[in-house]
Amino acid sequence: MPTVPAFGPEAAARLATMADVTASDTALRRFLHGLPGVDAVGLEARAATLGTRSIKTTAKSYAIDLSISMIDLTTLEGADTPGKVRALCAKGIHPDPTDRTTPKVAAICVYPDMVKTAKEALHGSGINVASVATAFPAGRTAMPVKLADTADAVAAGADEIDMVIDRGAFLSGRYMQVFEEIRAVKAACVRPGGTSPEAGGGSAAHLKVIFENGELATYDNIRRCSWLAMLAGADFIKTSTGKVAVNATPPNTLLMLEAVRDFREAVGVQVGVKPAGGIRTTKDAIKYLVMVNETLGEEWLSPHWFRFGASSLLNDLLMQRQKISTGRYSGPDYVTVD
Repeated sequence: MPTVPAFGPEAAARLATMADVTASDTALRRFLHGLPGVDAVGLEARAATLGTRSIKTTAKSYAIDLSISMIDLTTLEGADTPGKVRALCAKGIHPDPTDRTTPKVAAICVYPDMVKTAKEALHGSGINVASVATAFPAGRTAMPVKLADTADAVAAGADEIDMVIDRGAFLSGRYMQVFEEIRAVKAACVRPGGTSPEAGGGSAAHLKVIFENGELATYDNIRRCSWLAMLAGADFIKTSTGKVAVNATPPNTLLMLEAVRDFREAVGVQVGVKPAGGIRTTKDAIKYLVMVNETLGEEWLSPHWFRFGASSLLNDLLMQRQKISTGRYSGPDYVTVD
């Protein structure tokens, strides 16, 4: 997991300056609309160019193992059962039971009512339990319900919370409402008896803020939303829920990578990125790793700072890994069906 940001003197001074940006709805709006406009043609061309890079042999093996270690293995279905969650946890610990050198995944992501089951199944594994909250995936419920949803997951032992923003509020220009909602959910991530990250405590679940990029409609909105979420205290910014037609894409993920780079330069605080939805193949995963390396550098090439919100991706990574080790292509019958 990423460490709770330690706001040293320099970062604290920068944050104090940025606090003026969030002092009022007017100031926040002025700042967000003052961000440079996104050159859509340039962004898409850059993403396409990075997507043509290819890696071979040893580098490919490294990229496959790294990708496996970055996966949030997920089940978010109404038909989820304790047995299904336990089976998914077992797969997360040993993705390939025939090869114990296979890395374990970063986290298992479930609904709040399955957190306790996942926590028990993962005990001692070092794998985090992530839980969606705030009325995932639509986020259409009252704020007290969203906070109760979050608190319930944290009390059950969730290490990470994936919240969805109120897209309706954002698209209506009610930026301060979205900002305050993220701040409130961040506060609800503190465990009973714990202290807030700002106070130097570590007893809190980390917060991933989901934008649902496909509903934000424009690149400018994605850039604004990225800055808004980071100013509000997001530990990760996440592209999407995986439940709509347009989820993670190379251009919209690249834009978010650029935002976290610029945010660290401005404020001194590092934030992670999680693309989710539509990333299904090893080739896809490697494209994203290339983008991270070229945009942010090797420091972000870690599950502490980059995650894949994907489940079907794991099986393809395992099949490619088996091919490299045996010289033979392993089909879908050689991996478990989630």
